[in-house]
Amino acid sequence: MEHVTEGSWESLPVPLHPRVLGVLRELGFPYMTPVQSATIPLFMKNKDVAAEAVTGSGKTLAFIIPILEILLRREEKLKKSQVGAIIITPTRELAVQIDEVLSHFTKPFPQFSQILWIGGRNPGEDVARFKEHGGNIIVATPGRLEDMFRRKAEGLDLASCVRSLEVLVLDEADRLLDMGFEASINTILEFLPKQRRTGLFSATQTQEVENLVRAGLRNPVRISVKEKGAAASSTQKTPSRLENYYMVCKADEKFNQLVHFLRNHKQEKHLVFFSTCACVEYYGKALEALVKGVKVMCIHGKMKYKRNKIFTEFRKLQSGILVCTDVMARGIDIPEVNWVLQYDPPSNASAFVHRCGRTARIGHGGSALVFLLPMEESYVSFLAINQKCPLQEMKVQKNTVDLLPKLKSMALADRAVFEKGMKAFVSFVQAYAKHECNLIFRLKDLDFASLARGFGLLRMPKMPELRGKQFPDFVPVDVSTDTIPFKDKIREKQRQKLLEQQRKEKTENEGRRKFIKNKAWSKQKAKKEKKKKRSEKRKREEGSDIEDEDMEELLNDTRLLKKFKKGKITEEELEKGLLTSGTGSVKTADLGISDLEDDC
Repeated sequence: MEHVTEGSWESLPVPLHPRVLGVLRELGFPYMTPVQSATIPLFMKNKDVAAEAVTGSGKTLAFIIPILEILLRREEKLKKSQVGAIIITPTRELAVQIDEVLSHFTKPFPQFSQILWIGGRNPGEDVARFKEHGGNIIVATPGRLEDMFRRKAEGLDLASCVRSLEVLVLDEADRLLDMGFEASINTILEFLPKQRRTGLFSATQTQEVENLVRAGLRNPVRISVKEKGAAASSTQKTPSRLENYYMVCKADEKFNQLVHFLRNHKQEKHLVFFSTCACVEYYGKALEALVKGVKVMCIHGKMKYKRNKIFTEFRKLQSGILVCTDVMARGIDIPEVNWVLQYDPPSNASAFVHRCGRTARIGHGGSALVFLLPMEESYVSFLAINQKCPLQEMKVQKNTVDLLPKLKSMALADRAVFEKGMKAFVSFVQAYAKHECNLIFRLKDLDFASLARGFGLLRMPKMPELRGKQFPDFVPVDVSTDTIPFKDKIREKQRQKLLEQQRKEKTENEGRRKFIKNKAWSKQKAKKEKKKKRSEKRKREEGSDIEDEDMEELLNDTRLLKKFKKGKITEEELEKGLLTSGTGSVKTADLGISDLEDDC
């Protein structure tokens, strides 16, 4: 394994514990990377650190090793319930990964207990585990950690436990803030002691990160580590061993190009990024059916309980395809990823860099390919300027098999596939409309017909973005999509039951339609009469000269309307009663009875 050598571990001014050195050798890390060489000595000299380094540069060891060394040098040994270090990270996958790396180093030190707190697990079990085994080092996502501070009623007084805190690490700090965790981070910081060492690690420095530095760090040393080598410019944000490509193809050619590529790289490991969870669900199922002999797995942010299992399983594979959203774009270290394929460009330019960074990590080589529509080709120049990320063109592959008819056949055979395709299309269009770089990714320039063909749709969905548009280049199938059954017999049985129920309700509503309209009309008229009654009462109280006979007639009319409203008399009886009230013809016209059908 190659590394960017910046000095051996033995060259550190503060010597590492022999067992820590032993683990580093076992894991195959004989040398420090630049970010490790820059941050570890500062951390161990009681400095706060704000480090910016390209993705895949070895930031995880840059904070795990100082944490261990600082806790080993404590004068008082930590008790079971005392927390010595907290590592906060944006996603549960990254937290699982850090916890796994940390476990290699804590294994030789049984005096230290570690605990993982992430979403998708039972918080009550997390509380019980901490009370039983303790947690000197906590690895957590912000939401779950904030929740744990609020569980005092369950016997967990975490605020007291963190008084012994020595080190706080905020990993992927820019992503923490991108994902809306700022409020959670601020709440957590309020519980923590001010006398601590804090490390803030990120691949990019934003204004939000700068604000967090000012709020959470005391006179931090700022570190910005760039890679060496002729290929890497002083501001390049991607690893120097990464080869970045782009391919320009039409929307209805893109899926065929993707499958052709994957079929020709079966023995390798790939990440395929899509813009939405619905696209992952749909295309993941399609790739599973059309790329044979390869393990295809899917992961996205709406999965609650499967994500950890899928992530762990994919990491262990020698080859395979992981279809995913940007939940896998940051900090995740999956061994030996050969290609990162971006089927949909990300919603912002910085996410592009982070996606690419899942390959070519810590000295390894790797490649990335993004698919672009002809109207999006200027994105290449934008990335070169905005992200210092040059791309080279990969030509469209000729004579690829047209697999779109197979996508349609899958949808016709199974309603689940048909519905997934429609949802995927709608979600893609909605995500496209919100693209950060909307001068290039312009919704009004999209060829919706070509896009729908590329999704293998049977018909165009009804959605606001397509309202009033005509699509002569898209030919819907000559089949009523309502007749497409679910392949799953239980789901189809439930669907048929629901359809029958809807048919019955429709029939009943049609039978009651006249009554419903009359009821609505009567409510409206009764309201008017009530208002009229109040007006007449006010006039009477003010000494109006209204005749008692007229008042009696008015009250009689009101009583009739009330009876009609309650269904005690029919419309015919109401009209007859009003006509016999003395000035009936006038009152009937005033109340609009003769115009009942027209009004309703």
